[in-house]
Amino acid sequence: MGQPKKRTTPRRTRQRRSHAIVKLARRVNASSPVKAYTTRKESGKKKTAS
Repeated sequence: MGQPKKRTTPRRTRQRRSHAIVKLARRVNASSPVKAYTTRKESGKKKTAS
């Protein structure tokens, strides 16, 4: 039997980030003037609020 095809990209853009990275980004956002991207909903809210 043949092998299944490999996916060309490990994840599609802006999807399924690990919880550790999101947690770190939130800590950075709490103290830094430069904001890191966390999730689509959270980052979107911050842009419209300011």
